[in-house]
Amino acid sequence: MAQLRVLAVDDELPALEDLSYLLRADPRIGEVATARDGAAALRLLDRAIAEGRPIDAVFLDIRMRGLDGVVLGRLLSRFANPPRVVFVTAYEEHAIEAFEIKAEDYLLKPVRPERLAEAIRRVAVSAEVPVEGGESDTIPVELGGVTRFVSSADVVYVEAHGDYARLHTPTGSHLVRIPLATLEERWASAGFVRVHRSHLVAVKHIEELHIDSGRCTVRVGETEIPVSRRHTRELRDLLVRRARRGRPE
Repeated sequence: MAQLRVLAVDDELPALEDLSYLLRADPRIGEVATARDGAAALRLLDRAIAEGRPIDAVFLDIRMRGLDGVVLGRLLSRFANPPRVVFVTAYEEHAIEAFEIKAEDYLLKPVRPERLAEAIRRVAVSAEVPVEGGESDTIPVELGGVTRFVSSADVVYVEAHGDYARLHTPTGSHLVRIPLATLEERWASAGFVRVHRSHLVAVKHIEELHIDSGRCTVRVGETEIPVSRRHTRELRDLLVRRARRGRPE
């Protein structure tokens, strides 16, 4: 795997130096550029693209003078080939905004080396190894005052709760403040399909499809999920095509 070229952005010099030191210590990173504000970061990114050596990832503080990290992150997401974004901040309350702009990770200061290593791993996987059947994605969840990220690859199905959604994984469930319709659009490329107005299901986890007296359900693990009539035929055809692709020659 080629080494990563990254940019660290923080308007506080001690924090920027600490982050740069930790990034340079990781063998997966070959080059670390730095910037003290958002405008300088944009100039550096533009220059890197013009030179044919684009930045792979930006490790970005949120609360900065001038162009703050959230605004900069949104600008980066509009690039033709956007760099991966990892937020590095002392504030927990911007995790949802990080999700909305598809940040790879969200680290809280002071940065622990093991958490930074995990963020670099996410960037490296995203940059070099495409996920079979679509792109993996992460979503922030709050667990006892700590923000963690759950990968779409670990989610079995999603259940609507008004403007919230509950992510069901093999190890538990997490309630997040994101509508089911948003996740439907966001996770379509990760293999999730709408089977009911209240449910999204990861196709790879569907074990059985039942149709009885016009009523359709799917089984994922020990859970049986209803399939609405309008989604039944589309889902059945999808599962048949998937089974044919997996059939040995």
